[in-house]
Amino acid sequence: MPWLDPEPFLRGTAWLDGGRAVRADPADLDRLPWDIAERAALPIGVRIEFTATPGTRAVDLRYRAALPGSLPHCFALWQGGRCVSEVMTDPAEEATVRLPLPPGGGSFAVHPPDSRGPVVLGLRALDGALSPAPRRPRWLVHGDSITEGWWSTRPAHSWPATAGRMLGLDTVNLGFAGGARGELSLAEQLATLPGELVTLAFGTNCWGAVPSSAPLLYETTRAFVTLVRRGHPDTPLLVLSPVLRPAAETTPNALGATLAELRTAMEEAVRDLVSAGDSRLALLSGLPLLAPEDLADGLHPDDRGHARLATAVAAALREAGFVGRSAGRIA
Repeated sequence: MPWLDPEPFLRGTAWLDGGRAVRADPADLDRLPWDIAERAALPIGVRIEFTATPGTRAVDLRYRAALPGSLPHCFALWQGGRCVSEVMTDPAEEATVRLPLPPGGGSFAVHPPDSRGPVVLGLRALDGALSPAPRRPRWLVHGDSITEGWWSTRPAHSWPATAGRMLGLDTVNLGFAGGARGELSLAEQLATLPGELVTLAFGTNCWGAVPSSAPLLYETTRAFVTLVRRGHPDTPLLVLSPVLRPAAETTPNALGATLAELRTAMEEAVRDLVSAGDSRLALLSGLPLLAPEDLADGLHPDDRGHARLATAVAAALREAGFVGRSAGRIA
């Protein structure tokens, strides 16, 4: 079988830069902090989704790893909400991996080792045939390292990926480790991206990485949402305030604000925007969603914590009336 062009099979993509999936606008990198531009080069959350005809025995993926590292490359094959198998390959700058498929055909998703910066060069079927999976509503999820999926053991276990499967959505992961400090240039980029649903989950790095005061975060939150609304005036938008961070909850930062105070300011900003007439805006308070035992390092959730976050976010989107009870339907 000839190699197929991977682009029609890619899901979770924000921008493409010469065939490489990136998570910030390649034409607008100069306005971003260097750390965000660096993280945006990694295709976090990007997947290959396809439908295989009955009798298709396997799918081959030819890929190039820009960051091969020393650990094995893990490719996870999912069908619906279940991981069917994982295939490990030795690190290589360019290689082909074969993933056996269960009999009967159907729709599948392959989660590549996204932290290794893979670029899929082609795919092909072993017997049978492949076609791109049907498109689903796009869910743009902006956040920090927690959204990016840190401390989840697999890319498919991050809370955005898990919630996306629950809701039948095409999750576009725009989480940036160390970032999500309310960068307004990112809000403007988000405004240009097509999407049927938006979630903003930032604030914890406003406590330490680049400290903010409570009044400053209040105004930043209002400004960020306002800029996103320029491109998504009627799109359902959920704001998730910072989750539990025990060391920061009552500890003042360099500007004298505790994380509890920053969270309150962020939530007040959202409530005020709703009161001002934004009926498609909703708030989910992050504080009660995780317990200390859900945190792997006192900050980032482990797999159980990511699963709890995913369940809470999916429930909040349904309760707000943003997502229908049937999978893949935006209300």
